[in-house]
Amino acid sequence: MNILHLVLTNTWGGGANQIQNLCNHLADIAPDCKNHLLTIKGSELEQRMAYKKSIQLHVIPMVANLDPRAVYKLISVCKNEKIDLIHIHGSTAMSIAVLAQNIRKLPPFVFSKKTSFPIKNRSFSRYKYNHPNLQNIFCVSEKTREVIAESIKDHSKLVTIYHGTNLDMMAEKAPFQLKEKLGLKSKVTLVGTIANHTKPKDLHTWIAVIDEIVNKRKLKNFHFVEFGSFSEITRDLKRKVRKLDLEEYVTFMGFVPNASIFTSQFDISLMTSKSEGIPQFIYESFYQKVPVVSTNVGGIPEIIEDDVNGMLSNPYQAQCLADKLIALSCDKVLGEKFVERSYKKLIENFTTNKMAERTLAEYKKVLYGKN
Repeated sequence: MNILHLVLTNTWGGGANQIQNLCNHLADIAPDCKNHLLTIKGSELEQRMAYKKSIQLHVIPMVANLDPRAVYKLISVCKNEKIDLIHIHGSTAMSIAVLAQNIRKLPPFVFSKKTSFPIKNRSFSRYKYNHPNLQNIFCVSEKTREVIAESIKDHSKLVTIYHGTNLDMMAEKAPFQLKEKLGLKSKVTLVGTIANHTKPKDLHTWIAVIDEIVNKRKLKNFHFVEFGSFSEITRDLKRKVRKLDLEEYVTFMGFVPNASIFTSQFDISLMTSKSEGIPQFIYESFYQKVPVVSTNVGGIPEIIEDDVNGMLSNPYQAQCLADKLIALSCDKVLGEKFVERSYKKLIENFTTNKMAERTLAEYKKVLYGKN
């Protein structure tokens, strides 16, 4: 079985991390399943996957979303490597696959929908996501499945496959202690967030939460540390932190490889997203037994039940998120109950190995009509 993963993005995030984990675990559970990756030359995914034995790498330079070189490279790889199935990750990759299919018949497609964004109401978007060569759409959550069902004619193509965390990666040790490096006292509550600086992560609300706690409620025993790739919105975020006189209470770490190894040092994990699939960061917090306060967007309510194994708020509600952070910081017993329940849920349902097993079963259904 030759599987080609088509990933045409330059940045590294939770989705790219899941592709890496999927390929690694498929190599373990299905040695006869050979994974190929076609991605952008010079991308972070290429750099991280270049030395992986679990995958054969193919690259293409791209200067535009619909670069014709990617179309012809896809056709070439499928022919030369005798690809059986193309697993598409991302909207740009889906466009390239459909354009290539219009030039030459390709192997069947499956597509991973990793966010809860609806499919855009454009003729080409509707066309490509209902393309006859697209056999399955793997939805990261039931919420994602519900949202995109409105745009998909054949609902039997929609399959929910939850992502999971790689338990092997969780064994790595952090190179330093955050509180020590940041000069924080041991009694300070360290609130951690791992999120690239993108609009869906809504880091403006994240700053509003900090402002609510530090400036409006005068609670100075908190520090907020944020890991994630900087972007065009970073300057505005840092400017807002300075304007609110919060620099003493906020640290932007920027992009740090394998930032999840620091999760165990957080006292509380915080997510303020306005749109999500299911963030890998929450799974990592579950494993490291760190209680989570989050917005209730996308598939997050499918893995966190408010006041049962974490705390949830509606998006944009900085005061409510602040209330929950403060309450959790004051109630260690409640936090311990949350983390034990979350850890159990993770191990039973949301590991990368379980994701790989389910994905492999769907590959076989598409190719052979059976599990």
